[in-house]
Amino acid sequence: MKKIGLLGCGAIGTQIALAIDSGKISAVLTHVYDDSKDASSRLVEKLKNKPEIVENFHLLSSHPVDIVVEAASQNAVRDAALSVLQNKRDLMIMSVGALLDESIYDVLSDACKDFKKTIYLPSGAIAGLDAIKSVRDELESISITTTKHPRSLKGAKFFETSDIDLDLINKSTIIFQGTAKQAVSLFPANINVAALLSLSGIGSEKTKVTIVADPNTDKNTHHIEAGGKFGKMTFTIENFPDPTNPKTSRLATLSAIETLRKYCSNEIQIGT
Repeated sequence: MKKIGLLGCGAIGTQIALAIDSGKISAVLTHVYDDSKDASSRLVEKLKNKPEIVENFHLLSSHPVDIVVEAASQNAVRDAALSVLQNKRDLMIMSVGALLDESIYDVLSDACKDFKKTIYLPSGAIAGLDAIKSVRDELESISITTTKHPRSLKGAKFFETSDIDLDLINKSTIIFQGTAKQAVSLFPANINVAALLSLSGIGSEKTKVTIVADPNTDKNTHHIEAGGKFGKMTFTIENFPDPTNPKTSRLATLSAIETLRKYCSNEIQIGT
């Protein structure tokens, strides 16, 4: 069985841990870490098979795990990802927005080659990435419009300098239009889907992002349009927010579990 270390014991990390503990993922969760010791302890209490809580994130990959799963933050990727690869462990990243910093992407890409390890990026809360990757050489334009309830956007860096008051929005309102690179920087906990889309396609400067706050929706909706020499693709995904964390979609958690299940299995693989 594969051995797994978990970085981040919040909503997504907890669901991944429960999937391992239940046997849905054929692996053993051996070590966990979170900046909050309370979060780590709460997670471990929910599990039948108790992993060890380590004192810092470096200790996750110093133990004989096969893969470290990051479910914490972009800062966690910046701080911990390189040491995981240097310790010759595979890595799964949920906070994909960190990779739109070209210096981080280049360092981690080189480290994968140098240490012969792999970084896995689940498709998260969107669909169609297989198709986008297939036609990337013929892509000419790509955009994503994300619609969420205002409460799902609260706390984003964007609002530190914006005059928009989410509490006063009473109808569907566009609050941001720009590139994926800008969106991921300003909404680091809300728009990792834009980072995934840009990494699959034509880059963060050419991927257009629109963010809509809608107080009348109970879903996180992502509408993707891509065009080029191959033709045109349109995807619309309507996700229910995760019940324990409205900033993320339930599909993002399920995608992470499926990516890890696939990593730990020996079976026929569907899709690219």
